[in-house]
Amino acid sequence: MSRDHADLIFAGGPVFSAGAGPATSVAVRGGRILAVGDDLSGLRGPATEVVDLAGRLLLPGFQDAHVHAVMGGVELNQCDLTETTDLDEYLRRVAAYAAAHPELEWISGGGWSMESFPAGVPAKELLDRVVPDRPVYLINRDHHGAWVNSRALELAGITAGTPDPAHGRIDRNPDGSPAGGLQEGAMELVGDLLPEVTTADRIAGLRRAQALLHSLGVTAWQDAMVCATNGYPDVADAYLAAATGGWLTATVVGALWWDRDSGAEQIPELLAKRERFSVGRLRCDSVKLMLDGVAENFTAAMTEPYRDACGCATTNRGLSFIDPVSLKDFVTELDAHGFQVHFHALGDRAVRDGLDAVAAARAANGFRDTRPHLAHLQVVHPDDVPRFRALGATANLQALWASHEPQMDDLTIPFLDPALVDRQYPFGDLWRSGAHLACGSDWPVSTPDPWQAIHVAVNRAHHGSGLGPFLPGQRLDLATALAAYTAGSAYVNRLDDTGTVRPGNRADLVVLDRDPFAAPPDEIAATRVAMTFVDGDLVHGA
Repeated sequence: MSRDHADLIFAGGPVFSAGAGPATSVAVRGGRILAVGDDLSGLRGPATEVVDLAGRLLLPGFQDAHVHAVMGGVELNQCDLTETTDLDEYLRRVAAYAAAHPELEWISGGGWSMESFPAGVPAKELLDRVVPDRPVYLINRDHHGAWVNSRALELAGITAGTPDPAHGRIDRNPDGSPAGGLQEGAMELVGDLLPEVTTADRIAGLRRAQALLHSLGVTAWQDAMVCATNGYPDVADAYLAAATGGWLTATVVGALWWDRDSGAEQIPELLAKRERFSVGRLRCDSVKLMLDGVAENFTAAMTEPYRDACGCATTNRGLSFIDPVSLKDFVTELDAHGFQVHFHALGDRAVRDGLDAVAAARAANGFRDTRPHLAHLQVVHPDDVPRFRALGATANLQALWASHEPQMDDLTIPFLDPALVDRQYPFGDLWRSGAHLACGSDWPVSTPDPWQAIHVAVNRAHHGSGLGPFLPGQRLDLATALAAYTAGSAYVNRLDDTGTVRPGNRADLVVLDRDPFAAPPDEIAATRVAMTFVDGDLVHGA
């Protein structure tokens, strides 16, 4: 191959890149983008591979700014309750999985939806009917609750007299006996008894996850829970094995978990982990701080109290997993050490606490290029929307959730203070305020397919749901949503030579099966990925 010729040329289709003008061709050499334009035939040599786009869109690789890839890959091999909300189907799958795995001491897996049960609380007796002799532990789709059977409760010693843990809740029957649901920190009471997931299991899970994510056009991601504690699995060994073994084809930023039962004394250990777990395509210079829970189980931290089933205000405003005053000191010190902070902030009080902590760090350290980001943002107070731009904090959107569905309409809206309902997922307000936007899936909480999330970001409704748009004034246009899932997430991941199609950037590129800009917005979810390239090498497709 002549040094004047391209290794690879894409031609004959539109090219999307945030902030770039129109083009129909891209040339690649040595894993980098060589040229972008309309006629690049002069760069074609006898050994140049040519991909005919035939009108299909070429775009930068998607980057998932908040995902749990190893966990998702492990769960692909467990009892899978995703893609349905039918209770009979749940029980059929649990029974079938148990029958297919008589060697397992525990039946584990998950993906069920709270909307499938009255008041969102699953009953242990349902599982007892299909698996009476072995303990069952099934995490719900948002991973903030678990459904267990009587045998699991018995092994954990959970009875009517068992107190709720500080950061969780045991769902109870009217007589106080455990009903079968465990929320937040109460999950650990049973989860700690499960057989250990081995390093080999996690490595196999990462292999599954990487193949799946590449098939969806994802070329880089930020794993939001590396070196976890507080009852969550530590997946760092799988990433280290992949990075040192040379088979990690994605670029991964690991967000090191902040142990909410400890304080600033853990920072030296985080510095050591950053050094140990930054190798090859893996870099662990972000820290994940989980500030609150989720709205459906009333643990997301809100400025106004939750309502009860009768619509009356309660005394519950959700949980703050980290003291807001101490949080400012923690974030200031992390920022001084060059760490990015990555917040789980779902309720508007949690969002405010996260922004207040970033403000404290900015005041103490100046505006360092640490690129803090807040994920989930289900409820944001209007006073806090402009603070994202002012503080240089990125809004990390999980757009798939911004739609009418039973979990929203039956389990969330009736229990939120009316002032909070219209503040949910304010993507449009954040964009108009000048906030930097990124996107992530939170898989396995929800699908890792970027096109499903982008469809909701644009339509504020799930494809084919038949339901009207949810707060339609908060829509994003397709170009803005695509930019957030490519350039926006690349910015958060501090991968500045990715996320856009421009000369000199890494050739992390995706060929679609169509041009979604040429179709109606309500067809966005039908878009599929035909080919995925990392550094100019094909990692998915033919």
